[in-house]
Amino acid sequence: MKKITLEVPIQRGDQTITDITLRKPSAGELRGLSLVNLIQMEVTALTTVLPRITTPALTSEEINRLDLADLMQLGSEVAGFLVPKSAKDFPTE
Repeated sequence: MKKITLEVPIQRGDQTITDITLRKPSAGELRGLSLVNLIQMEVTALTTVLPRITTPALTSEEINRLDLADLMQLGSEVAGFLVPKSAKDFPTE
């Protein structure tokens, strides 16, 4: 799980959402999506998967209104979930 602090909070009625928690998706939550599109942070793919893995659950409309920096931050974390741990720990030298 990863907690993301939004650059631009989301207003949902009387509630202001300043933080989103992302959890690693299961294979079933990726149904209908291309892993390549998720790794490339394709907006349509992110709009589909983010409501499935965010707390509070974001709506498609809220995702479409996100500040670009926030979308990039969320998309980077989603893409990072798809990379095996062994690849993350790969030595750079």
